[in-house]
Amino acid sequence: MRVEQISIFLENTSGRLAAVTRILADAGVNIRSLSLADTADFGVLRLIVDRTDQAQQVLKDNGFTVGKTDVIAVAVPDRPGGLASILELLDGAGINVEYMYAFVQRSGDNAIMIFRFDGVDKAIRALTQAGVHVLKGQELYAL
Repeated sequence: MRVEQISIFLENTSGRLAAVTRILADAGVNIRSLSLADTADFGVLRLIVDRTDQAQQVLKDNGFTVGKTDVIAVAVPDRPGGLASILELLDGAGINVEYMYAFVQRSGDNAIMIFRFDGVDKAIRALTQAGVHVLKGQELYAL
């Protein structure tokens, strides 16, 4: 139920983000979701792609610093309070959300959110025991 995410460290200069997307495009890697956080000097680009290992290798081959992290994709009810109910469930289980961002597509009556937790296995157990749909990697990449 874990999803692989790659994180790319980028200098905060013109053209670096374009370079990453061009390298991935030329390698035939499809970006499914992304998040970009920045400071004055650098940024962290987090990506869910359809071919993680290939993306990681081609970016490293082109001089980028790339890491791989396990995240969780969660089906969140797409209605007012849907996200609040998921976050309250996690809080009640003592699970900290390190960061989160939205996936590009809805799945039925749900939005898909990507979460990074300090306790991934504990979060998966808490969510699944509460009947929350935690997507498998292949299920997510196929959306």
